[in-house]
Amino acid sequence: MNYLDELQLSDLQQEVEQQRPDLSFFETYYPKLSRSPEIQKIYSLIDKIARSNATVLIQGETGTGKELIAGAIQAQSLRSREPYVTVNCAALPEHLLESELFGHERGAFTGAVSSHVGKFEQADGGTLFLDEIGDMHPSTQAKILRVLQEQAFVRVGGQRTINVDVRIIAATNRDLWEEMESGRFRTDLYYRLNVVTLHVPPLRERSEDILILADYFRHKFAAEIKKQVGDFDDETRLLLANHSWPGNIRELRNLIERAVLVVNPNHTVTAKDLAMTGKDYFAAGGRDRRRDEKRGPSLFTLNLEELERTAITIALQRSRWVQKEAAALLGISPRALNYKITQYKISHASWRKNSA
Repeated sequence: MNYLDELQLSDLQQEVEQQRPDLSFFETYYPKLSRSPEIQKIYSLIDKIARSNATVLIQGETGTGKELIAGAIQAQSLRSREPYVTVNCAALPEHLLESELFGHERGAFTGAVSSHVGKFEQADGGTLFLDEIGDMHPSTQAKILRVLQEQAFVRVGGQRTINVDVRIIAATNRDLWEEMESGRFRTDLYYRLNVVTLHVPPLRERSEDILILADYFRHKFAAEIKKQVGDFDDETRLLLANHSWPGNIRELRNLIERAVLVVNPNHTVTAKDLAMTGKDYFAAGGRDRRRDEKRGPSLFTLNLEELERTAITIALQRSRWVQKEAAALLGISPRALNYKITQYKISHASWRKNSA
């Protein structure tokens, strides 16, 4: 079954382009594609707050599409025809970020051979999107707070106060409550940003959207390179639906883009075209794993300790490192499994995280 009908896609893309020719099709149309109640709630709230000047804080894991949410807010705002400027706060060290945001005067520091207009001035009258604001140094946070409160700032090395009219949309993949408790994020800035907060769920929690998005990206990338690409075969759809997507939409997008590039013209997209890692392929239920299970395990050793350690590791992998489920697969008690894990010094990153 094709989750995104060709005719439907064409008709709705034409509709979007006629209404807002300057916008990304995905940013505009994704709310109509999504079957996730959480995503629908987010876009319903966007409809209510977009035309205000309220500061918006978008929280979610890396790759969940926070920048798309920000773009959708800007697109529906009263500032949609005004500048929309983005800054990745994690990409620059503190001294460079400050200059990037507020600008600098000639001679302000070594290498400042001319004056520089910062992002706040560039965004005057429009919107400034501060991506990954949770990574910003506390000293820069204090200056951001002042701009939010006074809509004014001074360039680095300057004396003149510059007034601006800028709406702020911020995003982070960090837990700002934890950052505040540890002293890495200012409480007053958090409450100033937290006028409206949107929590974007990870892709694994909106599984109903995975195949819809995969079909969308398949159409998108095939159209970009003017290549006829067939549908996903059944196994590929199974893999896409069952994968845990730690990289979220960004990971899905990259995987589908690669598949579209390598698949032969007019051929269906197969699991081989996805080029999943072996671990991800087996975890998502790839056919090779099922064939191996029918044949039974291959014995490369008769050493009982090695066989037992291998069986425990396989059970843990198939249960995604949940010890209680792995114990059930092995037919032993969780306590016995825990003893064996200690005996064979088996560890996993998720256990260390949960025990911290």
